[in-house]
Amino acid sequence: MSEREVLELLRENARYSTDDIARMTGLDEQEVEAAIEELEATGVVRGYQAVVDWDKLEDERVRAEVELNVHLDRETGYGDIAERLARFPQVTALRLVSGDYDFDMEVEGDSIREVSQFISEKVAPVPEITQTVTHYVMTSYKENGIELGDGEDDERLSFSP
Repeated sequence: MSEREVLELLRENARYSTDDIARMTGLDEQEVEAAIEELEATGVVRGYQAVVDWDKLEDERVRAEVELNVHLDRETGYGDIAERLARFPQVTALRLVSGDYDFDMEVEGDSIREVSQFISEKVAPVPEITQTVTHYVMTSYKENGIELGDGEDDERLSFSP
């Protein structure tokens, strides 16, 4: 039995039934149920969520990717800063990354003003944060491996030199 196979199928579609997964993997249903229970109990599977195409709803949701640079001292590590930031409900994802900045943070709010205020009043004042750069998401074409939109072609004019 491969927990990895079960995990990949759950990532593809968390609404697959245990019977569906059993058929696709050649396992019996009890083995699939045991694998899922083990994945959940060990914290490998942390939850199940719908992938939402916010552009299809009338209620607009503002999302931003925020680059954060930090300065660490002897008492504070990356984990300490991440723990503080992750507590905010506006933060939907937070990653320590390599490159020109330290953290990549995804933020959501009901308006650009709300997101901007959150960053300026709650994030930027954290003593270890030395710089924030905010990129507002204009359109999402793919989320969690799922293509979004209605498949219409890009309306911009093509350009060839």
